[in-house]
Amino acid sequence: MTPTLAVIIVSWNVRELLDRCLASLRADLDRAEQPATVWVVDNASTDGSAAMVRERHPWARLETLGENLGFVRGNNLVLDRLLIAGMPDYVWLLNPDTEVQPGAIAALRDFCAAHPRAGLVGPQLLNPDGSRQESAFRFPGLLQPLFDLGLLPARFYAGRLNGRYPASDTPHRVDHPLGAALWARGAAVTQVGALDEAFFMYCEEIDWAWRMRRAGWEAWLVPAARVLHHGGASTSQARPVTTAHLWESRARLYRKHRGPVTCALVGAAVRRHFTRRAAPSPEWDAAHRRILAAWRQP
Repeated sequence: MTPTLAVIIVSWNVRELLDRCLASLRADLDRAEQPATVWVVDNASTDGSAAMVRERHPWARLETLGENLGFVRGNNLVLDRLLIAGMPDYVWLLNPDTEVQPGAIAALRDFCAAHPRAGLVGPQLLNPDGSRQESAFRFPGLLQPLFDLGLLPARFYAGRLNGRYPASDTPHRVDHPLGAALWARGAAVTQVGALDEAFFMYCEEIDWAWRMRRAGWEAWLVPAARVLHHGGASTSQARPVTTAHLWESRARLYRKHRGPVTCALVGAAVRRHFTRRAAPSPEWDAAHRRILAAWRQP
């Protein structure tokens, strides 16, 4: 029997990209002969996204929210329903700034069928020019945040010290795929639960992968599955706020999954950086204060 699939797309003010995402998804679902329930959760967009979905993609189930609940709560709105009603075989959390390339769905589905312990699987992400995009990473430790803060030599940024994997055309185990196109096995989601809503946005896929690994599931990257990812289309619209969300989420991730010594060392570096860095605007000043508060917490 053909496995069941639910696709969840949480969107905010990226109408044209969402339109292209849904068109590419529909085409590849048909190509793979894969039945699916596709959910679009609109986080109170003001650019006509909801009307576009109703007009151009009536086959998708549209949830329109009165406020921006964030990426995690938007996904959980559907995941929680599926956990109650019965999870499908697979769930695909798909960003609205992605375009599914031909054959991606079949590649992910067939790989999971052959690897029953694969709980999370990611495709090879592509930049808009077709070049490779970083698609999976090692779990963050002491060094990765130091690269982002500019405290380690830039020549090592793309290497193993910063959690990168070498390019490969064959499937390989990873710590966690990037969350832009995160394919999850329904049984794994049933076991570990939905995303942690303490993460408004960022790091939720890392936390999910960590929880799945501890429950005995594997994470993989499948390069034969390709998804174009424009990247940052929603988050770039509110950069000081999203920067604050990023570092707040990292603080929670480290407290949840890393020991006190690593947390203390990374926290000291973060506080030093954002204390000394001048804020160019009141919005950036507020973001810096939020970040410092998050990393002062025990």
